[in-house]
Amino acid sequence: MPLGQGSSLHLITGRWGRSSRPEGCIPLPFSRSDFPVRSLHSAMANFLAQFQTIKSSCDRLVVAIEDVSDLWPVVKDSFEEKLPLKKACLNNKTRNPIFVDKLPVEYILTTDARLRSRFPQEQYLFWFREPYATIILVTCEDLDEFKNILRNRLKLIVQNDDREWFIVFVSKAYPSNDQATKLVKKIYAKLEVEFNTKKRERCCKLDLQGSDTDFWADFEYKLVDSIRNTMDRRTQFYEDEIRKLSENRLMPVWNFCNFFILKESLAFMFEMAHLHEDSLREYDELELCYLETVNTPNSKQKDFGGLDKGDDQAAILKPSCKPLSDIILDDTFREFEFRQYLFACQSKNNLPFCLREVWVITACLALINETAPRYDSGLVAPDVEKEFYRVQGDLYSLCRVKFMRLACLIGYGMEIERSPANSASLSMLPWPKPATWPLVPSDTSHLMLEPNPRVKPFGIQKKLLPLEPSVLLREANRRRASLSAGNIYDLFDGHQNLIVKDGPASDGISMTSPLNKAQKASMSRVSSGPGNVESSLSRVHVDRPMKLSEVYVAAEHALHCTVSDSDLWESLSSVQNFEKKYLELTKGAADNYHLSWWKRHGVVLDGEIGALAFRHGNFDLAAKSYEKVCALYAGEGWHDLLAEVLPNLAECQKQLNDQAGYLSSCVRLLSLERSLFLTKEREAFQSEVVRLAHSEMKHPVPLDVSSLITFSGNPGPPLELCDGDPGTLSVTVWSGFPDDISLESLSLTLIATFSADEGVKAIKSSDSPILKPGKNNVTLLVPPQHPGSYVLGVLTGQIGQLRFRSHSFSKGDLPDSDDFMSYEKPTRPVLKVSKPRPLVDVAAAVSSALLMNETQWVGLVIRPINYSLKGAILHIETGPGLYIDETCMVEMEADQKAFQGSEQSTMSEVTSEDGVSPNASGCSKLVLKNGELQLPDWASNITSILWFPVRAVDDQLPQGTYSVVPQKQSVVDGMRTIALKLEFGTTHNQTFERTIAVHFTDPFHVSVRVADQCNDGTVILHSQVKGTVTVYDAWLELQDGFIHVGKFDGRPVSEFFPLVICSSSRAGLMFCIRSECISPIDDQKLPKSDSILNVRYGISGNRAIGAHLPMVLDHADFEKTCEKEQLLFKCALALQRPVLDPCLAVGFLPFPSKSLRVGQLVNMKWRIERLKNIEKSPSYSNNDEVLYEVNANPENWMIAGRKRGHVSLSLNQGSRLVITIVCMPLAAGYVRPPHLTLPSIDVANISCNPAGPHLVCVLPPALSSSFCIPS
Repeated sequence: MPLGQGSSLHLITGRWGRSSRPEGCIPLPFSRSDFPVRSLHSAMANFLAQFQTIKSSCDRLVVAIEDVSDLWPVVKDSFEEKLPLKKACLNNKTRNPIFVDKLPVEYILTTDARLRSRFPQEQYLFWFREPYATIILVTCEDLDEFKNILRNRLKLIVQNDDREWFIVFVSKAYPSNDQATKLVKKIYAKLEVEFNTKKRERCCKLDLQGSDTDFWADFEYKLVDSIRNTMDRRTQFYEDEIRKLSENRLMPVWNFCNFFILKESLAFMFEMAHLHEDSLREYDELELCYLETVNTPNSKQKDFGGLDKGDDQAAILKPSCKPLSDIILDDTFREFEFRQYLFACQSKNNLPFCLREVWVITACLALINETAPRYDSGLVAPDVEKEFYRVQGDLYSLCRVKFMRLACLIGYGMEIERSPANSASLSMLPWPKPATWPLVPSDTSHLMLEPNPRVKPFGIQKKLLPLEPSVLLREANRRRASLSAGNIYDLFDGHQNLIVKDGPASDGISMTSPLNKAQKASMSRVSSGPGNVESSLSRVHVDRPMKLSEVYVAAEHALHCTVSDSDLWESLSSVQNFEKKYLELTKGAADNYHLSWWKRHGVVLDGEIGALAFRHGNFDLAAKSYEKVCALYAGEGWHDLLAEVLPNLAECQKQLNDQAGYLSSCVRLLSLERSLFLTKEREAFQSEVVRLAHSEMKHPVPLDVSSLITFSGNPGPPLELCDGDPGTLSVTVWSGFPDDISLESLSLTLIATFSADEGVKAIKSSDSPILKPGKNNVTLLVPPQHPGSYVLGVLTGQIGQLRFRSHSFSKGDLPDSDDFMSYEKPTRPVLKVSKPRPLVDVAAAVSSALLMNETQWVGLVIRPINYSLKGAILHIETGPGLYIDETCMVEMEADQKAFQGSEQSTMSEVTSEDGVSPNASGCSKLVLKNGELQLPDWASNITSILWFPVRAVDDQLPQGTYSVVPQKQSVVDGMRTIALKLEFGTTHNQTFERTIAVHFTDPFHVSVRVADQCNDGTVILHSQVKGTVTVYDAWLELQDGFIHVGKFDGRPVSEFFPLVICSSSRAGLMFCIRSECISPIDDQKLPKSDSILNVRYGISGNRAIGAHLPMVLDHADFEKTCEKEQLLFKCALALQRPVLDPCLAVGFLPFPSKSLRVGQLVNMKWRIERLKNIEKSPSYSNNDEVLYEVNANPENWMIAGRKRGHVSLSLNQGSRLVITIVCMPLAAGYVRPPHLTLPSIDVANISCNPAGPHLVCVLPPALSSSFCIPS
């Protein structure tokens, strides 16, 4: 490898590579103490010069070719095509195998002058360039020639055991020539027998006319094996010799140059074999040994070097800059030339001014210019590529910082942007520390400082960031040890408004007036007149300190003497050239950092490019750079740094008429910590926001104020609403504006936590709020929402024409401070909408029946279920047969049953806000109009009963029954319906609808019992209401065919009036009647009619229980009205005459079996017999068909046949027929069997057997054997 490549690699890894040094493998013969010193230096210089020449021309491993049979011109091209060797396995210094991707090898004939012209001692001294293997090329086509000549010659060649060798036998025989082919194989077999051993094969065969695939694999294996063995042997030899020298390094005659030759030779051998890690390790050890040598105690002071012309320019990539023979110093080397990279730590006081900074700049630029063109990004791994660009960025950055330090020394410091990045770099970089600060030359004009103030955007007044580690003026005068400090104001050429500040955190010189401490000032250099120069220079004497302008002039003159690079000095000659070079270095560092791991450094340096563009009015480029920097500082929370850059970004956006960006920057400035800006400055930010919001914006866009306005729900439980209810939600909004700000609108979105498909729903403020600085309570109207939990989403609003939004949330547990702001998204819901549930229940207050055809109070129990019914409206609509008397007042009272055992208030605590409150009796009078009424407020949260008068109308006359026939009542008999609709809620958004069934009935159920052919009968009155009924009078209007006996007014036989009948009780009235004889002819003419029972009664009941006295208008005359008011009840009774002359006889036939069981089929039989001829019964029909019908209780019997039908019965007397029906008993016990009736024949013409209803015994079902478990 060339010297330049090895050195550059070593420097990048942080170690020093070799410059040009000789290499040796053995202790040199002139290292003895009795060798003359002059001869020693002369010989050393000769060998070092020769070593440097050899290294510059030797970059590959040499393999010697011993061409015995003149075959090399034939096989040379094929041999060299296989170079470099792929995947060669070599051993490193610790004997571990290392695979080298491409091993450089060079084939040289042993007859070449480069090998044969060397002296034995020279070959031994520079052993690393000697052949690492010897390849013997031989061919033979005659077996006798091989035995007599070739074999002996080969043995003579390989008799030297120190060399690594192997034989390549080349066959020229054609495959078609069998005789030649067999002879060649026989000769090659003899060759293997002579030179191969059990441990190692040293022969391989190359067939020029056949396939050579196997040969090249075998050839490369043997070649790499020979090279590896040679390197192992030479490495061991070098280590032994180096160890011997190391053991004697404390001896007086020890010479570092001898050690250097051995160490450098070993390192260079590893470098040629591409074992770079081992090579670097050797250089590390060489560096440590050199440090021990130059830092040996009691050693004499030696020349450091660095005083020659051009030493300020780094020569780390120029090994031929100085010959090694020119830097020999006694038994070692001059330190500057030998160890330039350690110059920063070992620099002496007698070096030129700022040589350190100039050398670092030129070194960095040299490395950049040398490595960048050679780098090919397509051949390395991605991590290696990023690391390369990081190193390049570091070199640019280091060069940039040193360049700015030189600019500060010559007075360009005020032209450098006082940004956080520049301040952090320069404030920690010390000033140069020469032994004596340079003086102002006599032939140089005196330069003055003239301040050029720079105004920050928005009138921001802040302390300037420092660019100096300490006061340059004090540092310069401190280096003049014999001078005193003098008057500090005289040091600035009489500028009294300048204040000098000392300390590592200060600027050193703050161009600030006492009245305007934050005004930024820059310095430009202006040449004074000739008169001032002479007077100024005349005052510079040994007793007076230097002024700042003199420090600048002196530093510039001294730096001009130090810098020999014309390009570097051209960059420092003027402000324009300085800014050009500064921009070049900054952009180079930023671009490389963007391609490396350290993208953050690239963004920061983009800000420095933006600052320079901002100063020169290139606002577009400045804005793009500032946006990157602001995004970085904001993302990492560096608010102090953001406060330095963000005002400049806002000014760029303002100049570019970027209204959206300018507004966003103003909001971000307002959202920063209050301590970063003054109150007036924050008010200026707000005024800009308000001004643009109320102006005509070309492209208005929503503004994100998440960092300025935050919000949260109020502490405590969330607002709970029922399904379909609106509400008002109170939220807390924190404003970061320094002053009050008026909003045109404000709204919040609610996000459902139970389903993402619900989306967001906006709720708006009821008015236009004015946000004060700090904490504000805002009330928002919540429309009806779906059931579930809701959290706050996004706050939106409008300021003038500007719409804004905020996504920031505040913590749930809020402190009392008005300045509290947070940005945590809450998980606590602010609104909970319950699932649909009953909010109110309306039911009938009484379940028992009321009086039919009488005005009765119907009660409705209205029970709110944890919901207020304030302002509720009830709609009442009656069904058919039911009417409401709206002329009467509706009464409402509290339900006393609900108060018992509950925590609700008593009636004494019930109040009302609408003027309708319960009276002394606990009732409120309400007005029902068009079926609507409004509930009083006192009944909004308690259970109450609403009473309103209704009248059920039934025009049909009640029918009495016989006592032997059970009463049959239908569910729908006497039932009336009332449709209710209750509208409630804050906006009557909730509705409750229900249809209530109210039962009405007659006061009595009448049944009769009449004895056959007797003159008496009993009427039984069964009370059907929950109330006490008093019978005052009763009379019976008989139908045709019956007459009263004894009393002809129709009264009962015994009069015990008034007769009191309790609820659900029975009472009997006996009437004495008889049938009237009617001829058949008269019977045909009389219409059928029913007897009418008239009962005059009164009722004493409670409306809270059931039937009661019909309502009266005047409660004061209630008792008097009750005495006079008597009710009349009428009932139709169908009295039957005794069957004295029947036409038909119906008889129930006995069951075929003795017992009936549940679930067993049984045949029910009835026999019908005609008792007389039809001619004797003129009322009978001439039709011979008889209609029958079977009636049975469905709870006891199941009929399996036809229940109704026609049968044919002859008209002749004595005709008979049997009707059979299959039935199944369903219930066990004594039950009534099915009953056969003839609907088409009058019951007076039918004789039944048995005459009345009877009972039969039905047994339980028999046990099933399938359920029996054997024992």
